[in-house]
Amino acid sequence: MHAIVIHGGAGTISRASLSQQQETAYRVVLERIVRQAHDILVQGGTSLDAVTTAVIELENNPLFNAGHGAVFNAGGQHELDAAVMNGATLEAGCVAGLKRAKNPILVARSVMEKTRHVMLAGEGADTFAEAQGLSMVSPDYFHTENRRHAFERVQAQLRANESRAAISDEDKHGTVGAVALDAAGNLAAATSTGGHTNKMEGRIGDSPIIGAGTYADNETCAVSCTGDGEYFIRIAAAHDVASRMRYLSESIHDAALHVVTKTIPDLGGTGGLIAIDRHGNIAMPFNTTGMYRAAIDVAGDLSIGIYRN
Repeated sequence: MHAIVIHGGAGTISRASLSQQQETAYRVVLERIVRQAHDILVQGGTSLDAVTTAVIELENNPLFNAGHGAVFNAGGQHELDAAVMNGATLEAGCVAGLKRAKNPILVARSVMEKTRHVMLAGEGADTFAEAQGLSMVSPDYFHTENRRHAFERVQAQLRANESRAAISDEDKHGTVGAVALDAAGNLAAATSTGGHTNKMEGRIGDSPIIGAGTYADNETCAVSCTGDGEYFIRIAAAHDVASRMRYLSESIHDAALHVVTKTIPDLGGTGGLIAIDRHGNIAMPFNTTGMYRAAIDVAGDLSIGIYRN
């Protein structure tokens, strides 16, 4: 029994905001990546390898706000965050503020597997990645025209209004993630992000924080979040889903739905999450107009979604 779910971020995503060509591009990419990761599970691979592979592919695709395609911070740079967690052992690895490592999720996994630490940040994390022989790139590798235009628009608003610019959902969201259950009954979760456009230099959101944006425990579930990171951090959103299952005996669906449609919005936050429990049940709630998502369940059935309905 195995299953996998991936996401490419939640936000103001409507049929009016995407052309047919854009929608098709997202659907093609989501299907390709979820099938590629699912093949690993079919061939007896681990949930950890499946989520890592999925997130690498999402990081490499400029459609999403992670890796190549990450947003610009207030200093006109990219600072990348990622986390991975093994539900079988509760081991985890996280990185924040990367600027030169091509695939942050691989650095996070190396932290988990090759150090006694859980999180590395900044230049030390990049130096560690290089020492591990991971692919390093020039910071401009992460540039894309769409993200630059978004950054320039926000900066122009700031200059014109001399106050805080309005950051759209499109500019804030786009985090990627994956959760999986393998044939051995092990769960894993992985998340990667560029943050949000014009974020303060050094800002860290929920994605690389275990229990906030990423969590996995074989006894309950695996979770990857996307949205307004500050709110997800404040309620330890990913862990809260697992806690509701553990202590209230809620289903994965009810626990995830409560966190996303009650707890987060009560604080003023928006976003969504993907989750899978130890039986292969899947939840993909969000409180925005859309969330890029795809799943292959325990029956082998594929589902792809962008909009609410």
